[in-house]
Amino acid sequence: MNFVSSAQIRQAVLLAVAGIASASTPSLPEHDPLRDEALRKLARQAGTRGWSLSVLSDVAGDDADLLFPGGVTEMIEAWSDLCDREMLDAAFDIREERLSRRVRQLLLCRLPGDESRRNAARAALRSLLVTPGGIQVLRRSLMRTVNAIWQGADDMSSGLTFVTKRLTLSHVYAVSLLYWLSRGGSDADMAAFIDRRLAAVLKTGQIKARMSEFFMKKGGKTARSASPAENGETASV
Repeated sequence: MNFVSSAQIRQAVLLAVAGIASASTPSLPEHDPLRDEALRKLARQAGTRGWSLSVLSDVAGDDADLLFPGGVTEMIEAWSDLCDREMLDAAFDIREERLSRRVRQLLLCRLPGDESRRNAARAALRSLLVTPGGIQVLRRSLMRTVNAIWQGADDMSSGLTFVTKRLTLSHVYAVSLLYWLSRGGSDADMAAFIDRRLAAVLKTGQIKARMSEFFMKKGGKTARSASPAENGETASV
């Protein structure tokens, strides 16, 4: 199997996130209990044995490969969607009033300290980077996850706000995913990292709001100072 470095994974994730801005919302993969169960069995082994139809057949039965006619990329894309759905199931227990706190809890649900989940995700990313069509699968999967997080957080934004929020969360999720892959074995450390990222987003938003308010006030003063009536430049009658 071709070697894929951590730097290549990082670059691929960030490039995939950058492409979300111009991508349309992807449809969901097929949902089927048999597929879900097969994926859970495979994910427990994928960190050490990799993502392949042969491993799938070995852990989930000889005919399990028939559940994924699209091969490895279909399995990985379906597994990402399964993880999103499990995150949304956990969201029913979230009782946070603030949107940012609900987003925080969903991120922690999506990126748990489970070592086998992290190993499976690393193996999945490496497989996508060496498989035709893998980058497109990565982009679609990231977009679905971001949409699922906002859905679970019960965000009702629309229009430009909808787009802006998802682009912002895409970056937060991407850097959180990369941290989780490399150092996310501790739930406490993961929570602290996500808190720093969300605090940075909030601070940036506050700075932008203050700058906008400042320039709006300045623009108003300039308009008033340029008024002919206030400058004694009224037309003679």
